[in-house]
Amino acid sequence: LAHGTTTIINSAKEPEVAQLCEMIRDAGVVVEGIGTSTITIQGTAQKPLEFKDIEIIPDRIEAGTYLCAGAITNSSITIKKANAVHIQSSIDKLEAMGCKFDINRDEITIHPIGRLKPVSLITTEYPGFPTDMQAQFMAVATMAIGESVIEERLFENRFMHVSELNRLGSDIWLKGSIAAVRPVAELYGADVMATDLRASSALVLAGLVANGTTNIRRIYHLDRGYDNLEGKLSSLGADIQRLSE
Repeated sequence: LAHGTTTIINSAKEPEVAQLCEMIRDAGVVVEGIGTSTITIQGTAQKPLEFKDIEIIPDRIEAGTYLCAGAITNSSITIKKANAVHIQSSIDKLEAMGCKFDINRDEITIHPIGRLKPVSLITTEYPGFPTDMQAQFMAVATMAIGESVIEERLFENRFMHVSELNRLGSDIWLKGSIAAVRPVAELYGADVMATDLRASSALVLAGLVANGTTNIRRIYHLDRGYDNLEGKLSSLGADIQRLSE
């Protein structure tokens, strides 16, 4: 709605940003550079926009989390209405760990094959590996046969989940922005605390394979990024329920 031209430099290139730009463009605004790090917008000088009905793209982090659920439990899971292109970096890392995939137009099926291989990953900007999948992959890496190395390059203090995963029996060591996830025979149920959205999902994933009951407090963090996670996992056979705190 501004007067003149606005240029956004170092813009995020995530699919969500691209779709927002497309929505504005379709409403009558001239937008250039969609999907790139430099976006130029020709203002409409407060002229009303004419928005149309749109279909929101699938949540790529939610889809990636369910793929991790299949990997960590050595189970086949099919995710419908998912865009594989948007989570290709996560699929690539799971394939490196030994998982197999069937990918159709809007459907992804993961087929784990036995014990997972260790993985090395570095978080970076899209289309690289997303920082919002780092915690989930750390949980998956606890079940690998060797040491995995995870480097967080986007945010500080992004390893708050490590101490809680270690409460469940994982063997994770930190040095600055790098985490080493060493193999363990199994995880054990314990009382743990979620510190943020993605840490919450990582603890849920670890709890799926832990021996015994895992109680996760402050699970309300999940609701910012997942719709009925416990219900969907329960429909797949998980013994999971939400209790009031």
